[in-house]
Formats: sequence, C-alpha cells, structure tokens
Amino acid sequence: MDHNEPDGLSAAQLAAVRRSLTNGRGALTRRSMLRATGVGALTVGGIGALSSCGIPPAKREGEAASDDHSAKEKQIAFSNWTEYMDVSEDEKSRPTLTEFTRRTGIKVKYTEDINDNVEFFGKIQPQLAAGQETGRDLICVTDWLASRMIRLGWVQKLDPALLPHAYANLSAQFRSPDWDPGRSFSYPWTGISTVIAYNTKATGGKKVDSVTQLLDDPSLKGRVGFLTEMRDTVGMTLLDIGKDPAKFTDADYDAAIGRLQKGVDKKQIRRFTGNDYTSDLDKGDLAACLAWAGDVIQLQADNPAIQYAIPAPGYITSSDNLLVPAQARHQRNATRLIDYYYELPVAAQLAAYINYVCPVEGVGAELAKIDPELASNTLILPDKAMAAKSHSFRSLTSAEEKAYEEKFAKLIGA
Repeated sequence: MDHNEPDGLSAAQLAAVRRSLTNGRGALTRRSMLRATGVGALTVGGIGALSSCGIPPAKREGEAASDDHSAKEKQIAFSNWTEYMDVSEDEKSRPTLTEFTRRTGIKVKYTEDINDNVEFFGKIQPQLAAGQETGRDLICVTDWLASRMIRLGWVQKLDPALLPHAYANLSAQFRSPDWDPGRSFSYPWTGISTVIAYNTKATGGKKVDSVTQLLDDPSLKGRVGFLTEMRDTVGMTLLDIGKDPAKFTDADYDAAIGRLQKGVDKKQIRRFTGNDYTSDLDKGDLAACLAWAGDVIQLQADNPAIQYAIPAPGYITSSDNLLVPAQARHQRNATRLIDYYYELPVAAQLAAYINYVCPVEGVGAELAKIDPELASNTLILPDKAMAAKSHSFRSLTSAEEKAYEEKFAKLIGA
C-alpha cells in the first residue's frame, strides 16, 4: 500500500481476499497441492499488513542497495510456494537447485513458507517497514503484491549485468508490466492464464470460445460459471466488449459489470466460483466457464471431454514473480539464481515439473527432450499467436480497488 494512498481495506476488499484464499487464485492447485490453507491463513499480521495505516516506506525506488555479502557468504535464502520447484523421483533432492550449487558453490536454503500472499506479507512487513533484513534473499509473490512492495520501496533494484539469460529469454508478454516497466525489480517465475473451459459432453459437442457465448447462448443457460476473482472475470469481459484491461476507465468497468449483471438477471450464469468449478465442469453440471489454465491441464489428464478456448479478443494473464527484498544480504547471489532459471535447459526442467505458463522464450526444444506432449501444450508454452492475445489487468489505486471490489461484490452476491 502506498503511503500516499487512502488507508485501510474496505469490507468488500477483505471479502475478496478471503474468497481468493479459500478457493480463488490464492488457492490454485500446484500439482494438486493447495496454494492456500483457507480463511485460517488470514492471520492478524496478514490482514493487518494490508489494511494498517501509515506504513512508512523503507526506502524509495532507485536508492542504493543494502550492503551485499555475496562474495564472502556463498549462500541464498529463497522463500517459495509449496510444490513450485522440481524434485527428484525419490523426493530427496531438488535437481535444479543442486546443479546451481554444484556450478556456483552457492548453497540455497530453500523454504516453502508461502501459503498465500497476504499471510506471507504479514510475516515480512514488520521488518521491511523498520528497514531491517527479512532473513530472505529471494521471494516469489503474485503480481499485485509485487507491485505494492515495489511501490513502497521494499524491493532492491536488480543488476542487469547479472541477468544475461533473463534479459535475452524473457517472453515478450511478460516484459513490461505497468507496475515494473522493463523488469527493473522483478522477473516472473510463472504465468497464470485465464481461459474458457467447456465440457463437450455437456455442450453436445459445441465449442465455446467467447464471453459473449457464455453470456448469451441459450443452450448454455443456467450452466455457465464465472470466477469470483474480480480481475479475471471483469478483465475477460472488458476484452469481450472491446476494451483494454490495461487502459480501461471507470465507465468501461461499469459497462463490463452491467454486461455481467444481465447474465445474472436472466439466469444465464449459474454461479460465480473459485477453483471449485473443476468438479462441476468435470461432471458436466457446468457446461462452460472461465477457468485457470493449470486446472485445465490437470482436468484434461483424466477427462478428454474437457476442452479450452482462447477468445478472439484475448485472455487475462497474471504472474508470480521473483523479488529481492530490501536489506537482503545476498543480492548478487540471488540475482544469479534468477538468471539461472532463465537458462533454457533449466527452465525446461522446471516447467516439466510444475506445468504452469513458462515465461522463458525458446524453451520448447529443451522441454520436448523431457516431454514432447508438454512442449506442444500452449497452456504451458504459449505460441506467438496465443502470447499475442495475452493481456494484464492494470494496476489499481487504493481508491479504485475499493470502488471496483464493492461493485463486483454486489454483482456476485458476496
């Protein structure tokens, strides 16, 4: 939260956070493991970190980095989500991290201590606000939190001289988010795409490939699902009505909400869901819905009736991102690790395990050596045509977020 922005989270915003943690983006499966632990993850520290007022910035963007001890201390402390790193078949080692240490001599203390963005921010916010070390050199957080931390000056600027592979191989669709133009402070770990999924048995073999079809096709009435995540549902609807999610106005947002409201009023939309849409889609109770690509890949493994489509106007993509916190002791070592994961063979090994959108351009040939089927899956490796249709939902001011979440909460009955 920017110290110049209005303080506190509204009731609608807090409700949105709870939805996200229990079955929304914050609970996306990572190889069938829950990303979030439920509402219980909303600790006092977590919510407090987002809604407290008067948080002073530790330092502003562009100021000198903290003293770096990388040369003398050949180590890194890396915090990540569960099931978000490759493991050996016997589950006793992490091959890519082992190889990094063998090559560089830098030992990685790898900790899976991120269960959700809010809870994790609650852990590190007190130290960051006080200008102290967090005990972590590298963290992985979702784009909205990365944006907030950069805005607060709580992230170290990365040395581009240490990022030759990252700079060369970063996919174009991830190169310049509005919250970190040119990727001065962050690099994506993975992407999370929102697409249309449908069950061909439930649609009678009909393809469903547009939000207009979801909202207006009478054959789908009462069997359509949209997401309880505002950025995904509104973002996809903005695209459908010809508006850019990266540049929309208040009037554009209201038009998207109005379009969705008509779908609710005429009972075209069965319900708004988190990732619990997976069971309904699998059974055919939902004929079609907005869905996250990682879930689609998992559903398709067991049910050939599950298909997906990319609407002609495009789709929404968010990202989880690697950041070096302010006051981290081993910035240089951490930056070298970021660059390592943009080497093509390493990126392929990671993508083969976690099955999320790989942000590394040109990794296809290496991934094909491991698993040709994965290499041809555009939900993991978007081709140029699909990447060109990727859109990000723009950053919001605190005032906008409050207003938009309140309107969205009214729409979905939250």
